[in-house]
Amino acid sequence: MSTVLHRYFDAFNAKDIPAMLGCLTDDVAHHVNEGDIRTGKAAFEAFCAHMSRCYDETLTDMVIFTSPDGARGAAEYTVNGTYMATDEGLPEARGQSYRLPAGSFFDIRDGKISRVTTRYNLSDWTAQVA
Repeated sequence: MSTVLHRYFDAFNAKDIPAMLGCLTDDVAHHVNEGDIRTGKAAFEAFCAHMSRCYDETLTDMVIFTSPDGARGAAEYTVNGTYMATDEGLPEARGQSYRLPAGSFFDIRDGKISRVTTRYNLSDWTAQVA
């Protein structure tokens, strides 16, 4: 079952939002770090468009785990990014680089991702770009 997670992260690194959407169920629940739960592919796509405008990120050092039944998964990785455009409520963007550990947790249903929860240390990121 981790195949869908590999496809999802490959699409993320390729900046291929349609391919990412293809890995998700229509009713995907997206638990954003420091934010609200967004439900559905349209909300996920809008989030990705916003993130693509403000941040250029590549994930490295990827380790993916899945439960024996394939219904849940997790990934640990390093976010390597550039802060390109000021995001509301955050420090001013000036092309700052950052690198921080992060993780994502997933529910998988019928071979697609039905929940994405992403966690990273926002204060670490803020200190790097301030």
